[in-house]
Amino acid sequence: MNLQIFAKAPIYGQVKTRLIPKIGAASATNLHKQFVRLNLQKFSRLFNVQLWCAPDESHPFFQTCQQQFAISLHRQQGIGLGERMANALNSDQPTVLIGSDCPILSPKIISDAFAALETDYSVVLSPAEDGGYVLIGMRQLIPEIFTNIPWGTSEVFSITKQRLNALGIKWHQLPTLWDVDRPEDLERWYQLKLSNEYLV
Repeated sequence: MNLQIFAKAPIYGQVKTRLIPKIGAASATNLHKQFVRLNLQKFSRLFNVQLWCAPDESHPFFQTCQQQFAISLHRQQGIGLGERMANALNSDQPTVLIGSDCPILSPKIISDAFAALETDYSVVLSPAEDGGYVLIGMRQLIPEIFTNIPWGTSEVFSITKQRLNALGIKWHQLPTLWDVDRPEDLERWYQLKLSNEYLV
């Protein structure tokens, strides 16, 4: 079983772009790196972690992460997010895929996702408060749930859920979480850092 983490190379001005007007490109880049490291810190000792990199694995940040956390690096391949996710999840074993910007994802939720896949659920999803999802896991690839999806909108989870139901796929819903995409999410993250609960 593999835990896959999607991450963009921390290139100035190209990550956390919706936060740049509020905190600036340098701080947005540093925040992105912080979130990637946080996920690796929480999960690399407990799961077989694969860091899926965009546009490729060559960025020094990714190389440092591999050395520090003993993870494997993989290149995201495909046009658009849906195709890249489908290519990553096209595995011969149960696989869970997460992004790098949900600081409240816990080892327990990841374990619960794998546990569901070990029963008779073919897919697990953890919705995001903004209408997307922060985690998807599956026993084998179901390509239909990655095509013609309006990624980045509030409809992603609802459309995915409708597709799964229409296909007759048995799936399990995990808790709804929040991620840090918008300026209004920053204050929640700052408060969470004060409590250290994000490390649990």
